[in-house]
Amino acid sequence: MPGRPAPLPMLPIDRYAWSNRWSGHHPGERILLVGGLLLLAVILPPLSTAPLVLIVMTAATVLSAGVPLAAFLRTLAIPAGFLLAGLPFLAMSLDFSAGPRLAFSADGARVALDVGLRSLAAMSCLAGLALTTPVSELIPGLRRVGVPQPVVEIALLMYRLLFVVTGQAIAGRRAQEARLGYGSLRRSIRSLGVLAATLFGRSLARARRLEIGLAARGFEGELKVLTPPRVLSTTRMAAAGATLILVGATGLALGRFLP
Repeated sequence: MPGRPAPLPMLPIDRYAWSNRWSGHHPGERILLVGGLLLLAVILPPLSTAPLVLIVMTAATVLSAGVPLAAFLRTLAIPAGFLLAGLPFLAMSLDFSAGPRLAFSADGARVALDVGLRSLAAMSCLAGLALTTPVSELIPGLRRVGVPQPVVEIALLMYRLLFVVTGQAIAGRRAQEARLGYGSLRRSIRSLGVLAATLFGRSLARARRLEIGLAARGFEGELKVLTPPRVLSTTRMAAAGATLILVGATGLALGRFLP
């Protein structure tokens, strides 16, 4: 219909979160598994536990929940890239004995290995949760565990604006490509700069309109989110608990043989 706004694009992460095999399960079951594995990755020896957490989380997300492996790896790629870019600096030390110079540090390398393994295992847990649990099902859980209401509302609004900005970025990029805005390196840099500046201004304007719209509808500090009723499965909860116990015990056992 003329004048009707285009539908907001669904991000790949959100699409998998709504269509995976766990989408009909209670979110508490996923939170138990993911939260437990995340805790094990943080408190237990990283050299023996973090690889186990990464393997179990990958298997649970890909084999059990049915999320494609490529999607899981793409979700991990960007944060893992930032992680790998910063780890070499932990393995270096500044030596002033013969003037300032960078030198390799064995202790720093061990710290870099520990930090890298813990961080990668933790990121796999968060990626698994994001790919299997929609945000609308996490919001009620955050409220029940006592997260401040303003924090929850800001997170929900930012999640909504993410789709708006993504749709505007896709439309702007297509318009620039139709005008040969990426025909050369110089044009590409200029087009990206114009697109970023335009998105910034439009995002502020859309946020302002959203604020005015909420105020006009009598917003009192809480956005209601409807979620379908879910029933906790004792079988799945027991399976998640058994998995956590097995991973923890195996990590501790292997930690005795590793340096």
